[in-house]
Amino acid sequence: MIANSSEEALIGQIRSGDENAMRLMYSRYIRYLTAVCSRYISNDEDIRDTLQNTFLNAFSSLDAYEFRGEGSLKAWLSRILLNEIIKFEKQNQKYDFIELDSTTMDTPDEDPDSMSVPPDVIYQMIRELPDGYRTIFNLYVIEEKSHREIAQLLGIKESSSASQLHRAKAMLAEKIREYKTEY
Repeated sequence: MIANSSEEALIGQIRSGDENAMRLMYSRYIRYLTAVCSRYISNDEDIRDTLQNTFLNAFSSLDAYEFRGEGSLKAWLSRILLNEIIKFEKQNQKYDFIELDSTTMDTPDEDPDSMSVPPDVIYQMIRELPDGYRTIFNLYVIEEKSHREIAQLLGIKESSSASQLHRAKAMLAEKIREYKTEY
């Protein structure tokens, strides 16, 4: 019965102390959360630590979770994970943000034709970006955060966020061009 439980029922079972329900929640969401985490963090051990902290945080703060329909648990876990990723990034200071001058920032981003590039190759290209570029790129493009939100999350200037995104896109465009000439 537990395998077919809705998120709401699953949370109820976890709140009542059901360890099987905890394991089920972990097994339902670990692959998705690992994929999200690996977009930001490249070291496998750091990914495991961040995921562990995410689940510990989730289980310990389950009373704060409010069911808002199917999918809300996944979204809640994703928010906890994103907070853990940002905490990890800040603790490790793995990026060095460099602001571009206004003339360089006004250069439009190039959108290379990536349709012929397999998604797993694009994913790997993103993972290979320098830490700061990768973080800003993911927050802006994937999480759809504004430069203002990114600046607040990371404690940087909005212009730093914009410049890092510009550089990340330029690097990705170059990687895509190189890939297309090789294959």
